[in-house]
Amino acid sequence: MPGLPTRPKAPPKPTWDPKPVDPPFPWLRPTIRIRLTLLYGGMFLIAGILLLSIIYMLAAQALRSGNEMPLKLVDGSRIAANEGCPALRGAETVDEANAVLQACFSLQRQHALDTLLNRSLLALVGLSVIAFAFGYAMAGRVLSPLGKITRTARRVAGTDLTRRIELDGPDDEFKELADTFDDMLDRLERAFTAQQRFVGNASHELRTPLAINRTLLEVHLSDPGAPPELQQLGKTLLATNERSEQLVEGLLLLARSDNQIVERKPVDLAEVATRAIDQARGEAAAKGVEIRGEQPSAVVQGNGVLLERIALNLVQNAVRYNVAENGWVEVNTSVEHGQAVLVVSNTGPVVPAYEIDNLFEPFRRLRTERTGSDKGVGLGLSIARSVARAHSGRIIAEPREGGGLVMRVTLPV
Repeated sequence: MPGLPTRPKAPPKPTWDPKPVDPPFPWLRPTIRIRLTLLYGGMFLIAGILLLSIIYMLAAQALRSGNEMPLKLVDGSRIAANEGCPALRGAETVDEANAVLQACFSLQRQHALDTLLNRSLLALVGLSVIAFAFGYAMAGRVLSPLGKITRTARRVAGTDLTRRIELDGPDDEFKELADTFDDMLDRLERAFTAQQRFVGNASHELRTPLAINRTLLEVHLSDPGAPPELQQLGKTLLATNERSEQLVEGLLLLARSDNQIVERKPVDLAEVATRAIDQARGEAAAKGVEIRGEQPSAVVQGNGVLLERIALNLVQNAVRYNVAENGWVEVNTSVEHGQAVLVVSNTGPVVPAYEIDNLFEPFRRLRTERTGSDKGVGLGLSIARSVARAHSGRIIAEPREGGGLVMRVTLPV
């Protein structure tokens, strides 16, 4: 309405799981090793410059302390010139010869000092290079425990909580840090294992009563003499029970897919995508959504059932959250830069970039509550993300221009 202040739009958030960008010049990073190298080499260079200055000043003082010539020509002396003092040939008198000799001695002293300085500078440069190389090697050796800690932390970041540092060596600060990190990983692993065990046990326990309820409802619905009111009530309860079963199955799969896949087999993403399309084709035809795309072979190492669930969840979401007319879903597979890629894009409502992250949270949907939706239980994208992570891959969602989403799953070959 006119006159009312417009509500400012929320700033866009980055899409889910952005790929880390490497710096253009990794050697220019101010790492601890580089800083220690500069510290060691710089201290040696400063000490060398000071030592060279002291030696040069002492040598200059020693050479200049005796300004008197060690010899002097007198009357009747024979003047003979050599290559070191050619100007002596032009001296006609003894005084002129003594003056020339004085100049030659001063020039030779200065030449000796210059030679000493040049050679000392060359020696200093050579020793500085050796000092920097030695400092770099020593810094790497000193910081090697820190590198081991970093590598272990990266493996743990890939949901592999079974890794431990187990650092050997003296009982110093690095070993104390590694032991503290191992203790923290032990507690985290116990907590995650207990959580997954609880979810798995609870889901298994819920399966039995839900299966019994479904059987009883189906038996009552098969009775032709049941009143219409009971028939309608039975259908409503059966739909609710089916939704609860989907929730339990989703929780089981979510708890399972949060772990790393131990047993891996060759799986063709093209076959996985084709099966997902076949399962969703009936629902797509009922909604008037066209499914298209190309699926060339893209073989990865993983679990076929879990990878099929990724494709099925993405295709079903693309079909269900689509436009009312002339909607389409495009499913493509490919191999790019040594990685298998599954891309599912669709028409649909406009999705703000700042709401992309929320779609991957359990029980979260775009502008809807966690209950009261007939489009699913809100675990599809959460399961897809967990399965991708378990396969050392990633999934990225991007808003599509004109409405809809582009879901890109990248898995190592």
